[in-house]
Amino acid sequence: MTDIKNGGSRAYLFSIVLVAVIGGLLFGYDTAVISGAEKGLQAFFIGASDFTYTDFLHGITSSSALIGCIVGSALSGILATRFGRKKSLIFAGVLFFLSALGSYCPEFLFFNYGQPSFQLLIAFNLYRVLGGIGVGLASAICPMYIAEIAPSNLRGTLVSWNQFAIIFGQLVVYFVNFMILGDHIAPVIERMAEGLNSIINPDDAKWAIERGWRLMFVSEAVPAGLFTALLFLVPETPRFLVMSGNDGKALEVLARINGQEQAKNIFADIKATVSHKTEKLFTYGVLVIFVGIMLSVFQQAVGINAVLYFAPRIFESLGMGNPMMQTVLMGVVNISFTLLAIFTVEKWGRKPLLIWGSLGMALGAAGVAAASVFEALPPVVAVCSIMVYSASFMFSWGPICWVLISEIFPNTIRGAAVAIAVAFQWIFNFIVSSTFLPMYNMSLGTMENFGHAFTYGLYGVICIAAAAFVWKLVPETKGKTLEDMSKLWKRK
Repeated sequence: MTDIKNGGSRAYLFSIVLVAVIGGLLFGYDTAVISGAEKGLQAFFIGASDFTYTDFLHGITSSSALIGCIVGSALSGILATRFGRKKSLIFAGVLFFLSALGSYCPEFLFFNYGQPSFQLLIAFNLYRVLGGIGVGLASAICPMYIAEIAPSNLRGTLVSWNQFAIIFGQLVVYFVNFMILGDHIAPVIERMAEGLNSIINPDDAKWAIERGWRLMFVSEAVPAGLFTALLFLVPETPRFLVMSGNDGKALEVLARINGQEQAKNIFADIKATVSHKTEKLFTYGVLVIFVGIMLSVFQQAVGINAVLYFAPRIFESLGMGNPMMQTVLMGVVNISFTLLAIFTVEKWGRKPLLIWGSLGMALGAAGVAAASVFEALPPVVAVCSIMVYSASFMFSWGPICWVLISEIFPNTIRGAAVAIAVAFQWIFNFIVSSTFLPMYNMSLGTMENFGHAFTYGLYGVICIAAAAFVWKLVPETKGKTLEDMSKLWKRK
């Protein structure tokens, strides 16, 4: 029951946050749906007669949504400031929904169904970019919305659940892809001598090539539609309401969440914060901006999203039974270790989790590289190494990078600095994801698995560099207020 006069309603608060974190779930769902669909999609476009669908084109197609993510994250600050957090999230939900339908049937209106062509490839990628814009918006605005709704004593925990929702969304789509494929056979792609691709036993994989990948993409329409509809039931954030001059509504929302007496104090703080001026980006020096950018760069450069997007293909190349089942297992491991971070970040601190996670990822990457070089090692060594690699990311760089980016910048430059950091994150996500497949498929003389070893060896070296970066340059922010950030960087 709501007690507006005294303590507000926790049920009301949690219901609002639950709706907001569906945006995080869609973030994870959209970026990971390609993991189950990409082989069927590749086999479909290999059948085109007007162009040759190379590994390079497939790498671009598999990661084209990330182009939209860059655009969406860059626009997030403008849209959230001009139209509000709630309306911007509704817009993101609509983009998710349209992208799911368009990716399911890119032939709609302009092309013949089931006939691959270069023009159809462009249309498909445009639909994926559309969904990527939704992801970019959600990645920036969902945490912002939750932070501005939540009471200060619950803010860190509630914002962290957005990262949990991202990983949960990836697990959901792994399971959905597994259920959609069912007993059907995924296409097997073989590289020919001239570096092109062909399909082994296309008749056996006919359903996956014609229908399977389409159903995987359209499955996103269900959570996207739910997210968009539920957003109409939640309020705008008190901060934006104050910024737009709607003080009465802001007080009403604050009272329902915090109670009337506390709402008055919070309202006064918001009014004071909104009246603060915005300082120039480099007011606190170059180092704070550099650290924020490099946190984003390392989060992607360690290669985690390449593993998430191409997980079934990787497990199949290692000879491990049903690759979709292994991918679902990896999703369970990921979500378990994300919970570890949520419940320990305030106890152990940001830096220790990042450093140990980096070292764990380096160990896992080294294991995969070694299994690729020494073929006598059983496939389970590589699979366990990938699990260690992924789990280490999930309790470190996955959630902790977002925590640091949201708190490390001084108040007066946070908006611009976060936008820059998040844009770099999506740029490097695109670079890593689009280059993974060509690197992974490289061969050197008689070493067919050279690309496997090189790719994971490179990621392992980057993980070591990430640990060194955190140790030397990233300050520990555990126990510090947002206002402490100004003093911290002035001392630097």
